[in-house]
Amino acid sequence: MSAEAWTLTIETERLILRPQKSSDYEAWYIGFSSRLPQQSKYDEGQVSLQDCDPAWFSNLCDRHQTQALSDYAYIFGVFLKQTAQHLGYVDLSTIYREEKQWANLGYGIHNQYWRQGFGREAVKAALIGGFEHLGYHRIEAAINLDNHPSIALAKVLAY
Repeated sequence: MSAEAWTLTIETERLILRPQKSSDYEAWYIGFSSRLPQQSKYDEGQVSLQDCDPAWFSNLCDRHQTQALSDYAYIFGVFLKQTAQHLGYVDLSTIYREEKQWANLGYGIHNQYWRQGFGREAVKAALIGGFEHLGYHRIEAAINLDNHPSIALAKVLAY
């Protein structure tokens, strides 16, 4: 990774969205290892973390930096401001720049934190960051037609 780094941080009332760092490993691991069993078709639920040691996570953070520095994707870890708990992620992937300035939005909140408004708060913050800091003019979310909770989230944000 180059000496240059992508560091955009967005704060809301309860959350901090920022690039994940190697030092986030423990919070990241706890977030994933504390997931509940799968709650719906589009929920990964509990996942194997067998190969996810600190070195693996450091490489993941480096890949995220490389993607951001090449304007391919901006992946934000979502952290609870008060406790630094890792709640999930939000990402913006560039589809096309030039005159369109167009991106795709993705998001995932660990299922143990669902129904507390964290998804709505994180996505709203990421949209503001995408428009105001990353220069996108159009941001869309590719949502499966039967993923009703995700559709509801997009509608609540008038997205």
